[in-house]
Amino acid sequence: MFTRRAVLAGGATMTATRPSLGQPQPVIRLGVLNDQSSTYRDNGGVGSVACVRQAVAEFAAANGLTVEIVSADHQNRPDLGVSIARQWFEQGVDVLLDIQGSAIALALNNLVRERDKVMLASNVAVAELTGRSCTANTVHWAYDTYMLARSTGTAVVRAGGDTWFFIRADYSFGKALQDDATTFVTRAGGRVVGSVAMPFPSSDFSSALLQAQASRAKVVGLANAGDDLVNCIKQAGEFGLTRRGQRMVALLLFINNVHALGLEAAQGLTLTESFYWDLNDRTRALSERVVASGFSRQSKPNMSQAAAYSATLHYLKAVAAIGPAEAKRSGAAVVARMKTMPVEDDAFGGATLREDGRVVSPAYLFEVKRPGESRGAWDYYKLISTVPPEEAWRPLQEGGCGLVRGA
Repeated sequence: MFTRRAVLAGGATMTATRPSLGQPQPVIRLGVLNDQSSTYRDNGGVGSVACVRQAVAEFAAANGLTVEIVSADHQNRPDLGVSIARQWFEQGVDVLLDIQGSAIALALNNLVRERDKVMLASNVAVAELTGRSCTANTVHWAYDTYMLARSTGTAVVRAGGDTWFFIRADYSFGKALQDDATTFVTRAGGRVVGSVAMPFPSSDFSSALLQAQASRAKVVGLANAGDDLVNCIKQAGEFGLTRRGQRMVALLLFINNVHALGLEAAQGLTLTESFYWDLNDRTRALSERVVASGFSRQSKPNMSQAAAYSATLHYLKAVAAIGPAEAKRSGAAVVARMKTMPVEDDAFGGATLREDGRVVSPAYLFEVKRPGESRGAWDYYKLISTVPPEEAWRPLQEGGCGLVRGA
């Protein structure tokens, strides 16, 4: 194999992986589109690109596939994300990966369907992608607002956190996450006593935290992410919310966010993830391979980055099954084949890709360790419970997806 680099639209970087022997095949082109420079850069960014490369390195050449990878920074701007995707499609890109941003994913969804390409969303929260906005060309990995809200909200209420105040990002992701969490808090017997929507991005959460404090809610639910989430938790510590007995619940927290906070500030946080690098032997082995390949020797892959690996690997398996020529002819044909194959890899073990495009696997409820409980860097989570797929994800018939038979 060899690699080469070139510059494409949006400052993209291209890497090509080619088999050393055999007849020439059509080139499969993967485009990793995400935030690489602002609020969400550490939740996906170049780490997701590295995980896509890892999957390609493990599968492509050994199975006779010629694969090129391009990547670009959409800067959390839907207009820029759509513009880059349009240029990529003109240049022969077959699949979009990661995406990172609910508004951007929804903007790209119809474009991908119209061009008969593929979108593998591994870093998107909005559950609508596999609901009423589902298409035959989109697959959703790792998490969504329904899973996060159901797993975390239900568990916290059952543990006594029956009054909630929400601080959310003021766009589709934050609203969807708060709405879903409200449903499950209420269903479990809790109630919401207030909420505040913060402009995105934000650096000063003092007003929102004062409102949360004045509400006397037992739980402050954070429906934001990235740097906004980190800043909010740090400032909550400065305001002494937890010292006064309020519990902080992060509805979408990644391990890199915990690392940025430090265990002193993050300890006790409750969260749900579908992947943790130290969960079992397979997740540890994958993490070691990714780190050894140049991911970053100072970090570990998070849930969305591991999902980029899983999505790439499963897509390439389907391409190998139907042939690169057919895969380039129709993205919907590749996704249809993906749905007939079990998802099996070191990131998620065994998972299922449903008719609506939702990949379902167990969800894991974690609590962030206290400093004295951690054995070293990146040993941050203790497992509270494992939520089986049927109790974590929205039931197939309830999403409103037109692809579901009998819906």
